[in-house]
Amino acid sequence: MLPQVGDIYCVFSQKLQQYVACQVTHLKEGSSPKESPLAAILELDWTGDTLPDEDTLHTMKPLVCNFYFWSNRFDHNYVSANVPPEYSFVGNIPPLVDQEVTSYAGGWYIGNSIHNQRRWERIDVTKRNLFKSASPDIEVVVGGQTLPQNTTRINDIILQKIEDFSELDKLPCLISIETEQGTLELAHYINQNPLIHELQWKSSIVTELDLRHSHLNRLMLEPDHLITIYLNDDLIHFMLNSEPSPDLHIHSVSDGRFIDLQCWNHFFQFHGLDHLAGLSLVRIQEIDINTIVERFPYLTELRVSGKPGVVHHIQNLAKLPHLQILNTDDLFGFEADEFPSPEQLPKLSALWMSSIPANVAKSVKTKYKKAATLGLDLWITKPRKPEWLAENLLNPFRDWDGREHISAANAKKAAQSYKKMLTTTRMIDASIQADTVYSLLEKMVTEYTETFNKMDRRNHIIETIEREEIYAVLEELLTELQQQLGEQGKLLVDKDGLYELFDKLRDF
Repeated sequence: MLPQVGDIYCVFSQKLQQYVACQVTHLKEGSSPKESPLAAILELDWTGDTLPDEDTLHTMKPLVCNFYFWSNRFDHNYVSANVPPEYSFVGNIPPLVDQEVTSYAGGWYIGNSIHNQRRWERIDVTKRNLFKSASPDIEVVVGGQTLPQNTTRINDIILQKIEDFSELDKLPCLISIETEQGTLELAHYINQNPLIHELQWKSSIVTELDLRHSHLNRLMLEPDHLITIYLNDDLIHFMLNSEPSPDLHIHSVSDGRFIDLQCWNHFFQFHGLDHLAGLSLVRIQEIDINTIVERFPYLTELRVSGKPGVVHHIQNLAKLPHLQILNTDDLFGFEADEFPSPEQLPKLSALWMSSIPANVAKSVKTKYKKAATLGLDLWITKPRKPEWLAENLLNPFRDWDGREHISAANAKKAAQSYKKMLTTTRMIDASIQADTVYSLLEKMVTEYTETFNKMDRRNHIIETIEREEIYAVLEELLTELQQQLGEQGKLLVDKDGLYELFDKLRDF
């Protein structure tokens, strides 16, 4: 369903437990004939227990956002013009603003900004004013370190030099804390400071972490040693960066109804969050959909990214009756007839699938074509043929195939350089002399680095992301070799020396 300029749509916000509203202010064509039209949507400063009547429409105003670093501006973005099926048309009035729209969003996420604005307005006005007036030109001393007054993030470099955490009050813009040495005293301070909304936590001494009185929006957790954790009501993004103990109990007043959990693997063998709303699984090698369905039957959003990965029983996605958003990337091992039909996923509003078997991609596009005309945000890309799978399933540079600034030839060269390194490391065992091992690895790293030097000299394709990926592939391969060699691994594989050689040789 495509909207008209001036249309107002409402959707029920689970977080606010009220209806929220937006207006379509502009329409334009997509950047290519294959792309769907775009609609500029403006979030409105309105909530209600029921859908608005005609008189209410004429009282609506744009939401003016000034929470945190927003400065009295609108939440006004271009999105796909396909209206999600859960949005209700309530009327049409002249556009409330006529400004040029230059920003884009990934979807119709109406309600987030008004929720953030209300959270902001609940914070003491003195703290809000100090936040807004903090200056980068004023310096303060915290933990013996001189910092700009508007510092937003600190870590253990500062934290380990503080005896009284109230010293952090000198930083009125402090919103993010990162620690690998968390203490109960630090947790208490976080609970007392309503501006802190992001925490990265690890601790070897805390077994019970209580964050119920905090205002965290995002929590990144290394759950080592934790047996119990109490989450705050406002938490939305929750990341488990390592495997928790199966004895871990996670307590949430909502039982996870408003939380999006991200795991680097299927690290969800803990107690709690039985009504979890969103689940994101990253770098999965193998996953059985049954384990997800049984553990989190109330999911509304599911994102699964493979390494690439193999998925089993994908047909049982149909057992998630509340599913609204499904996003997969680099997942294989299933056939076209196994993927659920639109009738089996009646609440689905967005289906994004990238790097899947070619026959599945073709089938899903056909099956969901009608649903897309009715508002489903459908995006199917990078169909993979059997030949590609045979060559790339274990290729860490597979994602280069399809990037706009990287040719297929260069993506293939990157894959070949990895395979060549793999051949070298597989030749090495613990019986080989240390100097021979180093000679082999030195030659391997030199050739690997020079491959990308030549590539970049000719085409200038290596940007920050690619540079990090090239290094990460080398790091992972050397780490695997160390583990493969057992007790002698660290003696035979001089990782630091080889990294130094890589940095010395690279021109990118």
